[in-house]
Amino acid sequence: MAISSLETMSLVRVREVDVVAARVLRVAFTDGLVRELDFAPCREGLFAPVQDDEVFHAVVVDPVAGTVSFPGGIDFDPDVLHGDAVAASPQQPVLVHQYRLEHSV
Repeated sequence: MAISSLETMSLVRVREVDVVAARVLRVAFTDGLVRELDFAPCREGLFAPVQDDEVFHAVVVDPVAGTVSFPGGIDFDPDVLHGDAVAASPQQPVLVHQYRLEHSV
């Protein structure tokens, strides 16, 4: 029985998230990529609550979905946050900076 590439592929998910500025998160992924993302453009509809300081600072990593999650069930596609997919909504965080963590041997 052949194994498809999808079955052997490891999904990249969010490992850690930190607030670094007013509406900017530092998001670390399981593949070592770290992206700082500005959520200021996420102002309307479902995403409007992230403009509230209390909501924004309550961000956590959802261990099941492997992405950032805010109170009220607001989360973002981890593939979009990683830069691998385009968001369905025009409201999406903007990349500020990215780098890759080095593994020491």
